[in-house]
Amino acid sequence: MEAVAQPGIGLSALAFVLVLGILVFVHEYGHYGMARLFGIRVDVFSVGFGREILGFTDRRGTRWKIGWIPLGGYAKFAGDMNAASQPDPSLLALPDAEKAQLFQFRPVWQRALVVAAGPGINFLFAILLFAGFFMTFGHQFTPPVAGKVLADSPAAAAGILPGDRVLEVDGRKVNRFEDMVRVVALKPGEPITLVVARGGAELRLVATPGTRTEVDRFGNRYVKGRLGIESGPPVVERRGPLSALAWAVDETVQMTRLMAETLVQVVTGRRALDELGGPLKIAQFAGQSAALGLASFITFMALISINLGFVNLLPIPALDGGHLLLYAAEAVRRRPLEPRLQELAFLSGFVLLISLMLLLTMNDLASFGIWEGLKSWAG
Repeated sequence: MEAVAQPGIGLSALAFVLVLGILVFVHEYGHYGMARLFGIRVDVFSVGFGREILGFTDRRGTRWKIGWIPLGGYAKFAGDMNAASQPDPSLLALPDAEKAQLFQFRPVWQRALVVAAGPGINFLFAILLFAGFFMTFGHQFTPPVAGKVLADSPAAAAGILPGDRVLEVDGRKVNRFEDMVRVVALKPGEPITLVVARGGAELRLVATPGTRTEVDRFGNRYVKGRLGIESGPPVVERRGPLSALAWAVDETVQMTRLMAETLVQVVTGRRALDELGGPLKIAQFAGQSAALGLASFITFMALISINLGFVNLLPIPALDGGHLLLYAAEAVRRRPLEPRLQELAFLSGFVLLISLMLLLTMNDLASFGIWEGLKSWAG
């Protein structure tokens, strides 16, 4: 594969800010829209942090603004006091009609829906992007049939023959060759079970994928599992609205499952933590996808939207998933956790997130060769 020159810093930064700005707006609008549905007042809707560089106040009293640090955003509900959404004690003295407009005084199920709407709309946005892509550019897929089985490969050792149609991989239904490739790629050296159709019968086979290293057009390296099966030619079909929507849902579900598997592998030590990328790597990929054209950029945005929704659902205090965990505890106990306990939980979550962000940024710098360069310069 012919190498492609890396995009400039300017393009990467612009693409990163554009993707992040759109997805943060979508995420926070999920919170905002659900809050408005329940009649909850929202004081501020911000894309970006820090000093306001542009904004206006709508007729409902919500301040819509853009902050000068484009690394996130927030929807601030009326009466919020801190990151744990704990109210100012003086609000307890307000009339019931006014308290009814405040987030903290709504039933726990409404608060949970408001919080869940942020990640939820990220998944929905990805589905809509994929669906539009499949209707406009077409949906490329390959039937899950073994066109050729390489000699002395893991597939050959497992007994897979040309013409076999793969139905399942490790319990997952396979609708296309790409589904099998995605699962196998995450299983280098790990035994997997395949269900294949052959001559009207279904066979259950066990294979242990080998290891292969891929290098993309920008020089990024990836270690993945391989079976040694070659597919037939891919097919590109422009989908109708319903078919596109169904395949978009399937694509989003598959990507979410792979993210969950990758996280489990990192936590259990089966994958190295330095394989994960941070904000600098995302910015690099944003520039690369933009350089490859609109189709690649839309696909990248859909993937990041799924990632944003998935990460925010992790049960870590300070993330949406952490709020949902506390609301679940409140529903079981029939009363909120003590304020001091909530503060400690969110403080620990914040420290964890900052530490993880620093670690991922260090990974990014290492992947760019910064540390090796400093060593050479110092030596």
